[in-house]
Amino acid sequence: MHFPDAYFITGNAYAGKSTLVSLLAEKHGGVACEENYHDRLLPELDKAEFPALCYTRDLGDWHDFIRRSPEEYEAWFDAVSKECEILEMRILSGLTGQGRPLFVDTNISLETLKTVAAEGHVLVMLADPEISVRRFFDRPDREKQFLYRLILEEPDPAAAMANYRRGLMRINSRERYDRFLHAGFPVILRDENRSAEETLALAERVFGLHP
Repeated sequence: MHFPDAYFITGNAYAGKSTLVSLLAEKHGGVACEENYHDRLLPELDKAEFPALCYTRDLGDWHDFIRRSPEEYEAWFDAVSKECEILEMRILSGLTGQGRPLFVDTNISLETLKTVAAEGHVLVMLADPEISVRRFFDRPDREKQFLYRLILEEPDPAAAMANYRRGLMRINSRERYDRFLHAGFPVILRDENRSAEETLALAERVFGLHP
């Protein structure tokens, strides 16, 4: 399977991937496959085939989600990433070859990207792991604010927050950061002093797109 018209952006949390995907698609007349775009397939998934994704779909009490140990959270996160890769490949197979570039905020693994992406069509975006953890709940999106409210509802919100942040530290570890950094793909590091337009220009150079 190969996606010559797809431009993949991967990396860790808070690096600006979703924003860049949106900007690239708008400017270059492409299709934006933004964060969690595979969620469109969630209602029809078989729990036996996709247990990690169906865990949240079928969850009765979301407080159980935030009460898991950091180890359980990390194991679930990794399982979700593998299942998302399968769904992304299905979706992209239906979108490719239609004459429009695809800009993808992807969960596809680094190893798989080396086989399915065209040369020069993968970009890694990274934020300092500490920022990814510390500012996780600063983002206004609905999912993160929902989790934040759940934590505040716990009998001991401070302990609940500390537990959840330990999970975030595991999935935003320096080891994972270094794996992205040294994967062999071009890298853009988050810079608070760089504008979104300047980041867009950097990505265009990486991808060989005309400004």
